[in-house]
Amino acid sequence: MEKKKYKRKFGDRADGRKIRSLDPLNMVSPYIMKKRNDASNMVSVSIDIENIEKYIKKKRAEGLKGFGLLHVMLATYVKTVAQRPGVNRFISGQKIFARNDIQVMMTIKKEMKLDAQETCVKAYYSPDNSPEDVYRIFNKLVEENKATGDKNDLDSVARILNYIPGLFLKFAVWLLNFLDYFGWLPKFLLRVSPFHGSFYITSMGSLGIPAIYHHLYNFGNVPLFCSYSAKRYEYVLNKDGVAEKRKFVDFKFVMDERICDGHYYASALKLMCDYLKNPEKLDIPVEVVPDIY
Repeated sequence: MEKKKYKRKFGDRADGRKIRSLDPLNMVSPYIMKKRNDASNMVSVSIDIENIEKYIKKKRAEGLKGFGLLHVMLATYVKTVAQRPGVNRFISGQKIFARNDIQVMMTIKKEMKLDAQETCVKAYYSPDNSPEDVYRIFNKLVEENKATGDKNDLDSVARILNYIPGLFLKFAVWLLNFLDYFGWLPKFLLRVSPFHGSFYITSMGSLGIPAIYHHLYNFGNVPLFCSYSAKRYEYVLNKDGVAEKRKFVDFKFVMDERICDGHYYASALKLMCDYLKNPEKLDIPVEVVPDIY
């Protein structure tokens, strides 16, 4: 039986639909914890990457040149949202919304130099995307944005804002916040904004340093930030009690606790860890679960 298409209602936004069936406590919490930094929870997990490295080697042998840990993490997030859509909600105007799609952001340098220009890429995914889809969409964006100069819309908007005098820029940001509160931001700004999206990810491994707990931005509506570390070695006891040298990567998450309860977050985190420990499961299609209404 074909599912009925959702019809937009009063109170919905261009980037998401308002959730109207949550428990009263969840509906009130954004009024008590008004800012994302008031409602940030943090968690760290360490993953033995032996199976991930085998999976990466397999994907590269299949022709996915440069497939790596970042693509595994992105595919893991997409697969998790497909089954736990609550982690893709967001808060705006003290209301809780289910996002229409999956938007992943990452800051990249156009060149690996200290003074090189930075830009942000935003990848749009669907819950049914495969690891191959995730890889191709993200790599295409990165290649398009590595050219120097203002090559994407975000760079152009940032350049225009940079020309506004400080006092007027402060007012401009206030106005953007005001419009965003009521869901009146123009679609093109939502499309390019690195502060509006599902999931922000940053690789500390590419810099050769440990993962950090990166704060959430009070501007915009990103509810989840992840950073992951460089690879490190650790001795662990195997089932026979013998110490073995294993390779690990640390993942640190900062989450907006208002979008779903602790039990739901824990379930989503366990699911993500299971995919990271057993990445071959990413190739198995799953039934996409819609968020509540």
